[in-house]
Amino acid sequence: MGDATISIHERKWLHRCAGVVLSIGAAVLAGLSPFAAHAQAYPAKPIKLIVPSAVGGSPDIIARIIAPKLSQGLGQPIIVEDRPGAGGAPAVAAVANSPGDGYTLIFATPGALIIAAKLIANAGYDPVGSFAPISLLITAPFLVVANSAVPANSLKELIELARSKPGELNFGTSNGTLPHLTGYVFMAAAGVKITPVTYKSISQAYLDLSAGTVQIMFEQIALFEQGIRSGRIKAFAVASSKRHPKLPDLPTAAEAGLPGFEVLSWAGLLAPKGTPPAVIRRLSAEVRSALQAREVRDALVNQGIEPVGSTPEQYATFIASENDKWSRAVKASGARAE
Repeated sequence: MGDATISIHERKWLHRCAGVVLSIGAAVLAGLSPFAAHAQAYPAKPIKLIVPSAVGGSPDIIARIIAPKLSQGLGQPIIVEDRPGAGGAPAVAAVANSPGDGYTLIFATPGALIIAAKLIANAGYDPVGSFAPISLLITAPFLVVANSAVPANSLKELIELARSKPGELNFGTSNGTLPHLTGYVFMAAAGVKITPVTYKSISQAYLDLSAGTVQIMFEQIALFEQGIRSGRIKAFAVASSKRHPKLPDLPTAAEAGLPGFEVLSWAGLLAPKGTPPAVIRRLSAEVRSALQAREVRDALVNQGIEPVGSTPEQYATFIASENDKWSRAVKASGARAE
């Protein structure tokens, strides 16, 4: 009645307007739905984990310990693919140049991620700039050891001996490896000069250390444990901020008089740069959960390895620090890819 009365033409016009509004709303929702679905569905297919190592190598073993639990948390298979060769650089570069969708990840080690990039010209990636860090997975500290015939019974005495005979003491190693470069980190920290004796493999260097042909070595506890217990090898310090549970009486380098000398073998998980932050956060959370599982922790600890688990931000800071350390060591060593 009166002004409240709506004509037939007005009703038709309002109906058409309502239809247009609904159509626009439907189109907007349709346009957004792929993005919403992607965020909610990840992961929607198997994830490939590239390991820059041969089958049966330490990185391969560690990756296969962690992968099943990570797969369980993500609800998708984790396919471990080993790609050895050239210090791991081709494997790392392949992931750096993969789509940033969370379906291709790299099991990063300091040798493959950082050292290989310093030794090989045009490696195809930047250790810091080419990746989205997910989580630091594990660490394993290095030991400072010597053949039992070396006339030193502590790290301080070993350093004093090296200072009194510049260049006369030697250390066994393999060219361009973490143990090789650790020798240069040690020399810089201790202010000494010791001479590298290079072998084709670390295992060959260890045999000569046991025999007394070389005097000093730097490596993880797993290589030295038997020799230490047999008395053929003296262990002077663990190069970490805390003592190792397998050798609780062995002091840290800082406790033994060499503060700041910390060298860890480690592994972490990286995705290509540009991977969505939501995907990185999901992966990081699942990694930390997997590393807390008893069966995973026990399997790693039994090998002298410490499960870590970190946030993406913590891992990014760690990589930057490691990149600086090993860049200096490579420069000091003059090492080049063979």
